[in-house]
Amino acid sequence: MRFTDINVFGVYIAPISLLMVVAWFIAIGLRRVVARFGLLNYVWHPALFSFSIYLIVLCSITLWIAGRN
Repeated sequence: MRFTDINVFGVYIAPISLLMVVAWFIAIGLRRVVARFGLLNYVWHPALFSFSIYLIVLCSITLWIAGRN
């Protein structure tokens, strides 16, 4: 995939911004699963843990889309 700007109603949007939104929703879902099972109680810094999960998801999605070609 070529990472070119996407035209949305005349506004050009960088593809990474769309990937960031998708990764955010996936990270929210993962955080809810982790919180449901009480695993956040065993994490030293819950906010840092959530941020690192978000970055892992974002990087995984980006590498997956870039490697499809």
